[in-house]
Amino acid sequence: MAPEKKRILVVDDEGDIVELIRYNLSKEGFEVLGARNGKEALGKISPAPDLVILDIMMPVMDGFETCRRLKAQPASAMIPVVFLTASSNEVDEVVGLELGADDYVQKPISPRTLVARVKSVLRRTAQSARDDAAQEETITVGHLEINRSTYTVRLGKKELAFPKKEFEILTLLAGHAGRVFTRESLLNTIWGTDVVVIDRTVDVHIRKIREKLGKDASMIETVKGVGYRFQKPQG
Repeated sequence: MAPEKKRILVVDDEGDIVELIRYNLSKEGFEVLGARNGKEALGKISPAPDLVILDIMMPVMDGFETCRRLKAQPASAMIPVVFLTASSNEVDEVVGLELGADDYVQKPISPRTLVARVKSVLRRTAQSARDDAAQEETITVGHLEINRSTYTVRLGKKELAFPKKEFEILTLLAGHAGRVFTRESLLNTIWGTDVVVIDRTVDVHIRKIREKLGKDASMIETVKGVGYRFQKPQG
């Protein structure tokens, strides 16, 4: 039996861009869905695609807001996102990555580059899933419980919603409690070495994780000048 095709959702208000991407990804064996804005895209995420290619500047709902909504819902939070941007402005790239995107590609699109980036993100996602399967399903530290298979986090009796990158950072830190991770090692492990991400992106994700942990935020300790460490709660 032939392996099931990976499904890619392409979201761009320019029809010719959608068709260009559809043509090139279809040649590589992907099943491609199209949407012309974020609102339409959100209506096409069930069943969940394997990856979303998302333009930033669109009418009705732009790419940033679409990504926020994807990452806020447990059913879609783990879908990898690759942003398309017509801007060379680093701010757009930083904002996209801070929202939980896995990569970004600048317009005008090089089909070869885009296909390579899509394959790279899917490989990293698959490897992450294999790594999770090879490790203990649940990490429990104090009253914090992280379930790798269901991508859920519980703090006491409360379930917390974590987008994919925040979940991966928390899981990595909590799974190696006491070990110091440099920003560079977190960047390379979570985003991969083929995506250019600045140190600030890690700091923003850590801040968001701490906000969700509330009074238990101190479990993630900043090691000045080095990086971060997960500390087991006392008592």
